[in-house]
Amino acid sequence: MAESPHQFSDQTLLQLFKDSGNNQYAGILLQRYTLLLFGVCMKYLKDEEEAKDAVQQVFIKALGEMGKYDITYFKSWIYTVARNHCLMALRKTHRIVPEDSVGEIADHDQYEAKQQSQQKEQLLVWIEEGLQQLQEPQKLCVTLFYLQKQSYQQIADQTGHSLMQVKSAIQNGKRNIKIWVEKQRQHHAS
Repeated sequence: MAESPHQFSDQTLLQLFKDSGNNQYAGILLQRYTLLLFGVCMKYLKDEEEAKDAVQQVFIKALGEMGKYDITYFKSWIYTVARNHCLMALRKTHRIVPEDSVGEIADHDQYEAKQQSQQKEQLLVWIEEGLQQLQEPQKLCVTLFYLQKQSYQQIADQTGHSLMQVKSAIQNGKRNIKIWVEKQRQHHAS
């Protein structure tokens, strides 16, 4: 029995939207976070109707932006879009950002920065593990190309492989590392 798109992870829905341009996937993704966005907008705007309008505007903005960026964690990204939208709305109407929110915003930004740093560190660990999983010709060519910044020709001269073999080893090695990283992400997400 096939999985319903409603059961897909945020990353899967985002990728399907990027690949197909089908707004159904984006709609499911945005629908998941409607209450979160409404809460964020209420927190800043302090008016229910204005918050509802803001959520709709955030949806429109997100639809236009989702395909442009490499979004690792959708929930954090959409939260930031909503928060920034509300802050801009407050500035436009010359309302002051509530003082207690300033510290909260700074705390949230620090939390986001720490999260992103930890995510990058984890990604680097997974890439290194993926590199270690490669067969020797791929591992050597990928290491020389990406880590030692050697050209295809330099790698071919050093290894005795043809240019075609070097390019193939790098391409396949990169794909295998990507597959490894995705498996690790899925494993840690469940």
